[in-house]
Amino acid sequence: MSAGVILVSGFEPFGGSDRNPSADLARALAGTTIHGVRVEAVILPVVTVAAGDLLAAAIDRHAPTAVVAMGEDGRASAIRVESTAVNRREFASPDNAGNVLRDEPVVAGGPASLPSTLPTSALVAASRAAGVEAEESPSAGTYLCNEVMYRLLHRLRGEPSRRGGFLHVPRLPAQGPAPKGGVPMPLDMTLRGVRAMLEALAAAGPART
Repeated sequence: MSAGVILVSGFEPFGGSDRNPSADLARALAGTTIHGVRVEAVILPVVTVAAGDLLAAAIDRHAPTAVVAMGEDGRASAIRVESTAVNRREFASPDNAGNVLRDEPVVAGGPASLPSTLPTSALVAASRAAGVEAEESPSAGTYLCNEVMYRLLHRLRGEPSRRGGFLHVPRLPAQGPAPKGGVPMPLDMTLRGVRAMLEALAAAGPART
């Protein structure tokens, strides 16, 4: 890929934390160039509907060739490349606006699930080659990360040359022990792994139509 834009997104803090590694990563990557591809970034609110709307607006503004959304997962000990988003909202805890949605679709009438269009295996391999543990994950869950991933993939359904998908990243050591059993990862390490993934994505070029 010799030109174009990769759009990355991260989430604001949630659940009582004052940090979110996905937002830190998005800010660190914003404005950089990878294999001639410019990286743009947007920080999303942890609020249902609004998060997906803001990402859609950023896609319209930047016209990216690929979109890599990111979020924090307290269960993660590696960077997780999500394979599938499901058309379901099932919140175990409120979002930052106090919404608790149960057994609701993300997009009414949409497919039950949508697959990532990122080269997931290649991204995992690139991060591991950079010395940062990564793994493929079968599902993005049913909270805001899944909602954003599903809306992203639904938005790109009519644009097969654009790639899109989602990464879950571990908590930061500064956030304290992960309450869900994950192992925190320093930001510089996570950034090295994500950057390696973006390098692989940029090198792969647009999806074939």
